[in-house]
Amino acid sequence: MREAHANAGIARQNFIFLLRGKAAGVVYFWPQRIQGDSQNTKPVAFTLKHTDPGSKARAGVLQTAHGEIRTPIFMPVGTAGTVKGVHQRELRNDVDPDVILGNTYHLFLRPGMEILEAAGGLHPFMGWDRPILTDSGGYQVYSLSGTRKIKEEGVKFQSHIDGSRHLFTPERVMELQRSIGADIIMAFDECTPYPCDYRYAKRSMDMTHRWLDRCMAHLEEAPPLYGFDQLFFPIVQGSVYKDLRKASAEYIANAGAPGNAIGGLSVGEPAEELYGMAEVVCDILPAEKPRYLMGVGTPANLLECIALGVDMFDCVMPTRNARNGMLFTSEGTINIKNKKWEADFSPLDPMGHTFVDTEYTRAYLRHLFAANEYLGKQIATLHNLGFYLWLVREARRRILDGTFAGWKSEMVQKLDKRL
Repeated sequence: MREAHANAGIARQNFIFLLRGKAAGVVYFWPQRIQGDSQNTKPVAFTLKHTDPGSKARAGVLQTAHGEIRTPIFMPVGTAGTVKGVHQRELRNDVDPDVILGNTYHLFLRPGMEILEAAGGLHPFMGWDRPILTDSGGYQVYSLSGTRKIKEEGVKFQSHIDGSRHLFTPERVMELQRSIGADIIMAFDECTPYPCDYRYAKRSMDMTHRWLDRCMAHLEEAPPLYGFDQLFFPIVQGSVYKDLRKASAEYIANAGAPGNAIGGLSVGEPAEELYGMAEVVCDILPAEKPRYLMGVGTPANLLECIALGVDMFDCVMPTRNARNGMLFTSEGTINIKNKKWEADFSPLDPMGHTFVDTEYTRAYLRHLFAANEYLGKQIATLHNLGFYLWLVREARRRILDGTFAGWKSEMVQKLDKRL
């Protein structure tokens, strides 16, 4: 085992990242890293366009095989090959995200890798021609706390669908993400709960680092399947302990990957802890690489973390809360089920981020929820996703023109209001 870890460490030092730009017909290389020189890997795929003078907020562009991602960006969650309640046509034409997210755990269980490989990967299977990022399934395994066992080898778990038993190892998860064929693939990690004992958090972090070495070594042996290579992001862990977050951020930064992620947050910790850990990590991760904060969050969370230097986000909140009647707007949140909206014939949102905002009234949407009509959930979902995408794009515009800090302070005060 010790020899295997040593070999993985050598492979980690010599890892070469490659992206073939399908649309542009360009090949981007990350040169081979020289051992001990963390500055030798020069990222080509991410271009930092501007940094806000009043904060650490950044605007950039990440090139992928299926197109560019303009940051900061929010990624709608399409866990099982679908963003719940939204046709791909609506997603593409009305919400208009640069990238969406899929999940390895759920896609592994259904439809399975045999079907996805026969289809040519997730892109053609679901009819989506823009970038996709896949989570490695670490968070989903974490959520199966009663039916999984974590060991150095990997994680044994039972399917939430039929109780069948499976084993996820770092190597297996890399192979699964090759089969899915996303543009950005994530390292396999352990997401610790909150609260978490310090000793457990440190053991978990160390194992996540060893799993990272194994992921990287295996990617060299498992080539992409669909004619384009994939960007690999390792994940910072360490719970809410500053010294662990620093150690993990340094380890991940030294991996020389084209982008880096921050995991293990938004699992129940107070917002102040979330922001504190995000700031610690962003101050260490390379400025020239995109930073992805996993599973975050509310509209206010997004703006606060953009101000700390985060570039990419995903969260089920806009879709899940929409299905329960909560609408996010630039003036605050609306519980459309409340009686106060029963005779409100004003548009859903006068700002009109998607067509539903001006075609339907608040009274009509309340009626749909009261009648338990599926259309109500669809309308609310389109609205919330449209608002989230507007929010990050407006943040980007403000970063580029140098007005982000003041605008963010005003927006955060309004976003948390209940209307």
